[in-house]
Amino acid sequence: MRKRILIVLGVLVVLAIGAWLWISQPDKARLPEQAVTGRAPQLTATRSQSFPTVGIAKPIGWAGGAKPTVPAGLQVAAFADKLDHPRWLYRLPNGDVLVAETNSPPREGGGITGWVMGKLLGSAGAGVPSANRITLLRDTNNDGVADQRSALLTDLNSPTGIALVGSWLYVANTDALVRFPFKPGETRITAKPEKIIDLPGGANHWARNVIAAPDGKTLYVSVGSASNIAENGLEAEGALYAGGPRANFAKDGRALILQVWPDTKYARVYAWGLRNPNGMAFEPKSGALWTVVNERDMLGSDMPPDYLTKVDFGAFYGWPWNYWGGYVDKRVTPERPDLREYTRRPDFALGAHTAPLGLAFASDAKLGGNWANGAFVGLHGSWNREPKSGYKVVYVPFGDNGFPVRDAKPVDLLTGFLSPDGKTTRGRPVGVITDAGGALLVADDVGNVIWRVSAK
Repeated sequence: MRKRILIVLGVLVVLAIGAWLWISQPDKARLPEQAVTGRAPQLTATRSQSFPTVGIAKPIGWAGGAKPTVPAGLQVAAFADKLDHPRWLYRLPNGDVLVAETNSPPREGGGITGWVMGKLLGSAGAGVPSANRITLLRDTNNDGVADQRSALLTDLNSPTGIALVGSWLYVANTDALVRFPFKPGETRITAKPEKIIDLPGGANHWARNVIAAPDGKTLYVSVGSASNIAENGLEAEGALYAGGPRANFAKDGRALILQVWPDTKYARVYAWGLRNPNGMAFEPKSGALWTVVNERDMLGSDMPPDYLTKVDFGAFYGWPWNYWGGYVDKRVTPERPDLREYTRRPDFALGAHTAPLGLAFASDAKLGGNWANGAFVGLHGSWNREPKSGYKVVYVPFGDNGFPVRDAKPVDLLTGFLSPDGKTTRGRPVGVITDAGGALLVADDVGNVIWRVSAK
């Protein structure tokens, strides 16, 4: 009994020392956020951490008429407020806007890990239960403010992505892609969902996005990893990573993008090695699929960069063994040196730990010439960088070749979420779309607002 007590005390001492180091001596960035951006970001040696740097900005909301900041020539106002953790947006052909009011499903497991995760989520304003609802917003007088709203769909399971194809509305729940019969103009769906494919639900990265191919024949579904660097075993990331039967790749695969044929309910892996892809969109000049990806943690405040990239069929983007086109993460076992030469380098870095989620191209935007050919990206904001990064919407200029301009850096479009000292935040941007009038809509899941950015 005494030996057991000593062992427990020893473990507690180690945890206490680790927690003290974690809180009192966080890894601090040695480069400014912008240095780790662009087509050729500045990459430094990694600083591997046993305990992550944790920096959560306390959410305080938009009191007293406060609102974000935009560059000269633009204006911002609330399109809709008093929402319940709005994360994702979708515009219907008639101009109605759908918003997924959603959050993480209940976290699996308990113990110290579950307790810490719960505290982190709560501190970041993400600890509330999921509303599991898609709400329809309608601006009947075209004044830039939604004056009608209705619960289009309820009783979902942590939904994120939404796509309308023909007379079907597709919804990406955390554990399945489903569809409902729907016609634009309707304000309530009562039909039961039809399941298209199962998806691995929950875990660290729970949000699933879905977009339709331009020809409407297939869908693309993004699925994030279950962990940071497969520390719970490659089996937890699916047969694709553990070397299992090919038949299971689409059924249980994570850290990838799927291509789905909804009428036959067939799916295949389109690209893999993407730790947590979220926003997806088709670049208007080339017609190519692009995505934004959240890279790995606990390699220091400067590394590696999150990114925006073109997605090619069959391409491997490195996770968990490599990052940024072949830099080896020596923490991952078993090693896979055979995959290094096949690792695709991303096209554009968005900074370390900025957490890019939303993505929309500017083809429908009417914000002026400075914002006419490029991509809008919602940076949700870091939780493990000192000082904090992200917490804004940026614009990435593109050239006529369908790629980011060679020497371009992300341009701030919507800021003012994070306080100057980084201790508090009024909100956190997520999904971005353009509305029927060419303004940019931004879902703020902490401020519970949808912001509308328009030209003056």
